[in-house]
Amino acid sequence: MAKVRVSTLAKEFGMTSKELMGHLAEMKIPAKSASSALEDAYVAMVRKQLAPVIAARAQEVEAAKQAEEEAAAAEEAARAAEAERERIAAEKAREEERRQFAAAQAAEEAARAEAEAKKKAEQERLAREKEEAAREAQRRAVPASDSGSRFRSLLDQIAAQETVLKEKKDAEDKAKAERAAERGNRRGGNNDRRGGRRNDRNGSDNSERNGSENRPHSHRTNASNNVTAGMNFPNPDKQGKGKKRKGGHNNEEDHYSRMAREAEEYSREKVLEEARAAVEEASRESTGRRKKRKEKREREAAKAQEERKIEEALAQGVNPEELDAIKVSQGVTVQELAEALDVPANDIIKRLFLLGTPLTMTQSMSDDLVELVADDLGRQIKIITPEEENSFSFYDDPADLKPRAPVVTVMGHVDHGKTSLLDAIRHTGVAAGEAGGITQAIGASQVMINDRKITFIDTPGHATFTAMRARGAKVTDIVILIVAADDGVMPQTIESINHAKAAGVPIVVAVNKIDKPGANPDRVRQELTEYGIIPEEWGGQNMFVNISAKQKIGIDDLLETVLLQADVLELKANPDTFASGNVLEAKLDKGRGSVATVLVTRGTLHVGDTLVAGLTYGRVRAMLDPKGNAVTEAGPSDAVEILGLQSVPNAGDEFRVFEDEREARALADERSLKARIEEQSRVKHVTLENLFETIADAEVKELNLIIKADVQGSIEALQDSLDKMDQSEVRINTIHSAVGAINETDVVLADASNAIIIGFGVRPDGKARSAAEREGVEIRCYDVIYKCLEELDAARIGMLKPTEVEVSTGTATVLDTFKVPKVGIAAGVRVEEGEIAATDSVRLVRDGIVVFNGKIASMRHYKDEAKSLKSGSEGGIGLENFQDIKPGDQIEGYRIDQVARTE
Repeated sequence: MAKVRVSTLAKEFGMTSKELMGHLAEMKIPAKSASSALEDAYVAMVRKQLAPVIAARAQEVEAAKQAEEEAAAAEEAARAAEAERERIAAEKAREEERRQFAAAQAAEEAARAEAEAKKKAEQERLAREKEEAAREAQRRAVPASDSGSRFRSLLDQIAAQETVLKEKKDAEDKAKAERAAERGNRRGGNNDRRGGRRNDRNGSDNSERNGSENRPHSHRTNASNNVTAGMNFPNPDKQGKGKKRKGGHNNEEDHYSRMAREAEEYSREKVLEEARAAVEEASRESTGRRKKRKEKREREAAKAQEERKIEEALAQGVNPEELDAIKVSQGVTVQELAEALDVPANDIIKRLFLLGTPLTMTQSMSDDLVELVADDLGRQIKIITPEEENSFSFYDDPADLKPRAPVVTVMGHVDHGKTSLLDAIRHTGVAAGEAGGITQAIGASQVMINDRKITFIDTPGHATFTAMRARGAKVTDIVILIVAADDGVMPQTIESINHAKAAGVPIVVAVNKIDKPGANPDRVRQELTEYGIIPEEWGGQNMFVNISAKQKIGIDDLLETVLLQADVLELKANPDTFASGNVLEAKLDKGRGSVATVLVTRGTLHVGDTLVAGLTYGRVRAMLDPKGNAVTEAGPSDAVEILGLQSVPNAGDEFRVFEDEREARALADERSLKARIEEQSRVKHVTLENLFETIADAEVKELNLIIKADVQGSIEALQDSLDKMDQSEVRINTIHSAVGAINETDVVLADASNAIIIGFGVRPDGKARSAAEREGVEIRCYDVIYKCLEELDAARIGMLKPTEVEVSTGTATVLDTFKVPKVGIAAGVRVEEGEIAATDSVRLVRDGIVVFNGKIASMRHYKDEAKSLKSGSEGGIGLENFQDIKPGDQIEGYRIDQVARTE
């Protein structure tokens, strides 16, 4: 028979599992936990016994629902009344606006009418003046008869001129006719001397010619006749003799031969035109077929080229679109870009000049300029950032992709049960072996659930390991955000949400510690909605599961939820290629050398493969799975420890397997060289120690200072003293001064302006200290103004030789305070970094301001006296003669080392 779990029955009854467990205990029904299964008989008994309770609860729910509906109806009625009042007020306002608009329009119309009347009166006045002027001009003008006579005389002159021109034209025509008749008479006299026979022949020729002219011929025949008739032979006697020798039929032979020739020419041209038309039609048809065949060959060639490109991309493991693009590094110089594009550098310089940004051969170009120049040259270019230079891009054929296991990262606030959850899943008891119960490094493990593998990554929840948590979010597929039901949302919980959202990873929320008194899972859900994490049952996108890691409650439901989310993502990878992935953690082991924990994201990693990880390379000598067993290969989503790298890579570096060891070594050496060059080319900032040398080398003419103090009076006093110092050799310039702690923004400003940061009664925060060490910016903190002035003056003349050096030993955060007999108020702290000894001097910093500087009165680790507290451990610290300690304060430990003075 089917069984029903206690948790399922509790959901059916609308109550919590804890409440149902109480009722079962009263009814003496055996059930150990919410996951226990009940027989049908027990289920029927429970339903019968709890029917009144369920009915009463249903009535309460119905009453609450009805009250809520009534409240909503009342609120809706109030909103409707308010809306009606607003509508009436708006209607009155619109009516007033319409009235004012009508009044303004009427006033405007009256003004326009008045202006029209003035304009009309002005026009009438001008018309009268013009009329009077016309009458006056008519009175003074000459008589009309005189003007008419002058007009008629002008017409007579024009007519006379036309008559003269016509007579002149008639005379020219008559002269032409006379000259033509004279030429005809001369020809007639010559023909008379040649004899009457010639005249007869001419007469017959003329008659025949006239007859032929009357026949229908083409325009070419008429043109040939006109040309023949108009020809003038130089020696007519010789022509006459020739014609006499040919006989009387000469003209007839010429006429018929001419007709035959014209007919032949007409037929030839017609045939040629028809032939041309036929050839043109045939060529047009053949051209269309050739064009189609050409287009087909071009398409086939393009398809073959695309297939070759995809094959080449698969062989190189890159995207096909990146094969044609020319790759250049970010900040490329003009000469390097010219070499990459294979064009003269002058062409690029000319285009930069036209863009209004003239650069020399060795100057770097911005990304926008590089893209503009490449686009103007018609070239495709890809700018590689420093991060992309140390990463790899891959392309896989979708047909080669196969399903892979999900990679799950457990994230959340410290002590919310992340490691305990993994302990409950894999049953290994990890939490017992960790210092202070806090995870100190990224770990990876794998479990089998329903014959399916899940890879878990446990990231630290402490604020010190924010960067490590960010790396965990970047290599994962699903994030389990664990939140304690009795504690709620905490600062590291919010940071975990931000990291997961930045990486675009879906979040599954595990509400832990539901078995503890005061646990309220609904409050956790309500708090998370403020950060965009909304449960599915509330219409959101995030799955929520209530669990108890220590009591093993809800673990199965959480794993089923993770697998369901993985099915939705459809995770796939290509296992049949060279391996690539990310380094999760790396360390140097005395016996095994460089040991790196890697997560394979693509391909299969084998023992003996040569790989490059960041700046190092090596051959995989051995691989260990998360349980410490030796394995020979690792596929996608597998986390393994590898041995054999030449040096220790950085956590988060991307690795890739190479077939040729020489290629891997060359890439690692190239990256190392580039890193060394960047380190050497990094700007060396001025410090008080090297101030005199930089002045002597003429590298600095002024000393830039950034002053931060606890009060404004200290800033004014220091500025006044600096103005009185001798500034003949180097001018002291204060570029920024403000009240408050030294933050990361101050370090960025000092890095950009080559300045020294001076602090009075304030200390730098953790981010500012890290940024200053990274960029080489000097931060000097003082408590006495004269000591600052003495060091600045001594540095200016090259006599600064410190005999005492302050060394920071560690930093701790005050978690809570408590009373200790004979000591007073002591601080419960957790050491964030370093190691604080009981003999160290300490400063108590609150909001960046130093409120105490002195010695430690007592130090304990739990109940035992302690000589020191290391990073990650918790303990108690009492300050000497100081009781004003508050949670959130920072305790900084330091010591003063004596340094021998050297001349």
